[in-house]
Amino acid sequence: MKKTIVTSLLVLGTLSAKAQSYVGFLTDNYSGVNSLIANPANITDSRFKTDINIVGASTFFSNDYYGLKLGDVITSDFDFDTDGKKYPKDSNNFFGNADVLGPAFMFNLTPTSSLAIFTRGRVGYNVNKINGNTFESLSNGFDENDDLMIDEEDVYLTANAWAEIGVTYAQVLMNKDQHFLKGGISLKYLQGMGNAYASGKNITIDYDADGTPLPGGQTTGSIASVGEVNYGHSDNIDDNFEDFEVEIVDGATGFGVDLGAVYEWRPDYASYASTDGSNSFQHLNKYKLKFALSISDIGSINYKNGTQNTYDITATVNEDDFDNEDNLEDILNNLYTQTSVDAIEKFALPTALHFNVDYSLNNRFYLNLNTDFSLRSNSKVNTNRVPTMVSFTPRFESKWFSFYMPVSLTQGSGAQWGAGFRAGPLYIGSGSVMTLLLSDNSKAADVYAGLKIPVYQGKPKDRDGDGIVNRKDDCPDEFGPIENNGCPWPDTDGDKVTDKDDKCPEEAGEVLNDGCPLVDSDGDDVLDEDDKCPNEPGAAENQGCPWPDTDGDGVLDKNDQCPNEMGTVANNGCPEAAEVTEEVQKQLNDYAKTILFNSGKASIKAESTSVLVDIMSILKEYPEAKFTVEGHTDSVGSKTTNQKLSESRAISVKDFLIEKGIDSSRLTAVGHGEDKPIASNMYKDGRAQNRRVEINLVK
Repeated sequence: MKKTIVTSLLVLGTLSAKAQSYVGFLTDNYSGVNSLIANPANITDSRFKTDINIVGASTFFSNDYYGLKLGDVITSDFDFDTDGKKYPKDSNNFFGNADVLGPAFMFNLTPTSSLAIFTRGRVGYNVNKINGNTFESLSNGFDENDDLMIDEEDVYLTANAWAEIGVTYAQVLMNKDQHFLKGGISLKYLQGMGNAYASGKNITIDYDADGTPLPGGQTTGSIASVGEVNYGHSDNIDDNFEDFEVEIVDGATGFGVDLGAVYEWRPDYASYASTDGSNSFQHLNKYKLKFALSISDIGSINYKNGTQNTYDITATVNEDDFDNEDNLEDILNNLYTQTSVDAIEKFALPTALHFNVDYSLNNRFYLNLNTDFSLRSNSKVNTNRVPTMVSFTPRFESKWFSFYMPVSLTQGSGAQWGAGFRAGPLYIGSGSVMTLLLSDNSKAADVYAGLKIPVYQGKPKDRDGDGIVNRKDDCPDEFGPIENNGCPWPDTDGDKVTDKDDKCPEEAGEVLNDGCPLVDSDGDDVLDEDDKCPNEPGAAENQGCPWPDTDGDGVLDKNDQCPNEMGTVANNGCPEAAEVTEEVQKQLNDYAKTILFNSGKASIKAESTSVLVDIMSILKEYPEAKFTVEGHTDSVGSKTTNQKLSESRAISVKDFLIEKGIDSSRLTAVGHGEDKPIASNMYKDGRAQNRRVEINLVK
């Protein structure tokens, strides 16, 4: 009985879940048609004219229950049951897949769109939430006297094999300066080739080694179980759940979809734009940073002729009856209660979200970060799922050779380190080979290999380097513009101005004159192109125009200090100043003598303001004349005091006149004290005449 239970559980345990394929290789920009597995948008604007995959195969297994070192398996007498490390938990998980990419090819429809047709065979299997302690108990080889308690609660097991025939279309969606975006879609016709699944709810099994008495005083074990078991399978799996033959199953078809988009940041986009647009540099990677997002395996397969059985295993049976049954299905049919028979559940593809970032260190070395995240629940019946995986892959990449060393963190299996390469038509690698060789506790293993026929984008030939490829260049060996089909423009008159820009193409001229000879129509040595008066001789300083004489006084405006007022040549174009006559001089002094000051002070009395205004009017009539304001006193008082008083009064009059608008450069002030009397100081009237201010013309 124990062997039957162990066999049943281990067989189901080895049916692990669909997981990642071609780890590391799919980060390569030269993975070609294989890249549609990761993201259907990859096939357009690729490094290929066409890429033909002959065959490629990838297999992957990971779990969180069992670990080993590959070297021990190869070099020693390794016992998987006793020498490996086990990590039983209440909920262990197993993941794995086999993925064969058959004949497939891609080609470019236009410079911005591509098409691929592919065939693919896949086997996906998984065990979710199985109790690892059950495995541990059953595999330890206990004797028949040991009791056993199995507490499985809920468990989900799924295995499926299917084939795909698909078509992928990808299109450039945006190509604007440094921003580039492309999208793609894969439509897949699915052919089921075998499906089996099982689930259990609230399962417990209590094995009592001698719980059932037999005749003659013998005993045998008894098995008390509780719970519900549900399993389904396609019609190519007969009565034994362990028989899984991969073959085409009638009525088992479905459809799947993959969606993807890729954004590239191209800061050096100007370096990848030819003059005529004929060279899109598709032979080169043009991005500094690339982001890719995709959703794979949206869809399902309907096994129309499959069946699903549900059993209530709440019962107690003896060990002999259990051992007499041939297989698990006989055990369920003969020893427990079948509660329903239904059509098989649709098999749901392992839908997953993939996010990828690729950074270009230069045109050979890259750093890649990739995340795979399952969009399927681990507690859904008849559903494959991928384990969440994060991979960091540094790589060297060139047209004919690439090498990569992915470091991955896989759900349940921990860190993995791998290596792989592509050499022309051959690609081979593993995402876990280094861990398997170096670690004594590897919980994952994968390997892939394949052959293809790559036809790379060639570097367009442009011998003269004018940005126009040879096949479109009318003069492939001479540098020329696109406007002239790659040929240099002619220069018929040899004046270094090409005919297309030469306004006088058959007459040698000057570059600055658009190829025409320079002209001076009025002979003033100012060329017409610079002459604002080309038909009238003029001065170069006046841009070829004659100098004007606005006021007509014979003095040109440029020399006329009074250009809007007629004057004389002798006076620089200004009118001659009026002459101050003796009569005017006398009138000024008659006014000046009446200016009154406060006694013994230099302050002018208010009643003298009108006199000063009259003096100002006379001075303004002679704007070019200069005058001296002279102060005088009588002899009363000290001579020093009288000198200072006369100076102060002269300055007061001068300041008043300047304040009222007379130019200060025209006036000076001086005091004579009592030195220049005009009458006798012996008498009162004489002294009054001597106290005076005079305004005299400076000759």
